[in-house]
Amino acid sequence: MPFPYQTLMVQGTTSDAGKSTVVAALCRLLKRQGVRVAPFKPQNMALNSAVTEDGGEIGRAQALQAIAAGVPAHTDMNPILLKPSSDIGAQVIIHGKVRAEMNARDYHQYKTVAMQAVLESHERLLQRYDCVMVEGAGSPAEINLRDRDIANMGFAEKVDCPVVLVADIDRGGVFAHIVGTLACLSESERKRTIGFVINRFRGDIKLLEPGLEWLEQQTGKPVLAVLPYLHGLFLDAEDAVQPVQAARGAFRVVVPSLPRMSNHTDFDALRAHPDVDLRFVRQGEPIPAADLIILPGSKNTRGDLEWLRAYGWPEQIARHLRYGGKVIGICGGFQMLGREVTDPLGMEGKAGATAALGLLDMTTEMRPEKRLAQVQGVCAFDEAQAPVSGYEIHMGVSTGSAFATPAFTIDGRPEGALSVDGQILGTYLHGLFDTPQAIGALLRWAGLDSQNTVDTAALREASLDRIADATQPLLDALLKLK
Repeated sequence: MPFPYQTLMVQGTTSDAGKSTVVAALCRLLKRQGVRVAPFKPQNMALNSAVTEDGGEIGRAQALQAIAAGVPAHTDMNPILLKPSSDIGAQVIIHGKVRAEMNARDYHQYKTVAMQAVLESHERLLQRYDCVMVEGAGSPAEINLRDRDIANMGFAEKVDCPVVLVADIDRGGVFAHIVGTLACLSESERKRTIGFVINRFRGDIKLLEPGLEWLEQQTGKPVLAVLPYLHGLFLDAEDAVQPVQAARGAFRVVVPSLPRMSNHTDFDALRAHPDVDLRFVRQGEPIPAADLIILPGSKNTRGDLEWLRAYGWPEQIARHLRYGGKVIGICGGFQMLGREVTDPLGMEGKAGATAALGLLDMTTEMRPEKRLAQVQGVCAFDEAQAPVSGYEIHMGVSTGSAFATPAFTIDGRPEGALSVDGQILGTYLHGLFDTPQAIGALLRWAGLDSQNTVDTAALREASLDRIADATQPLLDALLKLK
């Protein structure tokens, strides 16, 4: 049976209700049926992003959904990306390119312009695909944001598409979430909501059925599916750092959980490695002993440098190095390893300069141009020249004698830096742990010679198939409903 919806939108009663995974699952299911489907999120606010084949930047979740759909990720799949640089300001990215830095109030006024970019992208996708599967953002019940909304019902009303509402039963209050959300909607918005999905259910479905009957009686709308809680999924997080798993391996990797940490999906492969104990250290927590310390990417390098100083990280890193430990800096974390980070134009906050950690002989200057590229190459520090692939997303330009000893050779050019004593490695390369050969080489360099490997692509594909299998009842219900 052909899929009857040209555009279908999945909204949630709360953030993290499961919108991203439901859209990814439906994309995979439709792909299996031969439907040419594209994911779409009008507006995303996230510090986890991906580089597209057309040389732009989109939210990580839409890149994952594109993989599920079996199509190349494109900037039209997430026309508006907001990357917070402070509590009240964000970098505004439109069609994959940086447009401006705005505070929340200015951006709210700018949404009429942003909506045009959203509608243009949606129309282009409709021309190329049989179906566009849309993910909302946050909740449609955010009354303070209803005016000029482009992310939820504002978009659905504009393009006149049906909406499925997802609620997470695992966090509790699922019936109140659904009924309360509907109560906050206009009559036309309630009408276009065609049914509900109860997500992350575990237990005896018989005990839930009276509640489902009550919900359908109260709202006059069907519960389209109850989806199970699936353990052990390996899927790219949209933004929030996932809860730390119980320690498994003996090799300890420690990462400071920076306030503006970006692209923490870099560490997913290390999370999955059976010989690695990965720990994110949050504000005020004691810094544990480690074999390897990794400074992650940052949307505000100078601000996060000050955070590191406030919580004693420079002293701990120096002690770690004295005892023979290894340190890796990725993107913003790489910039922190140098002597100074300057921002003369105020690209990430107040203009000025900040002393860095002084562990590599280099300086970084923030500039308006952002480098966006998918790259591949080899590990220059590894005798076997292990292959590596990933992507670059950064605005800073770094120079200095540290680059005389590169860490990688990327697309035929030297990249990154390796300290003279071999204890410190810095790189602008995101995703450096994602290939089995590269994670093996990096862990050997850091002191772990393991026979175990992690293939992130295979783990991701297996998880996409699992969520698709579990979501089949929703697809069946949508087909019957139409």
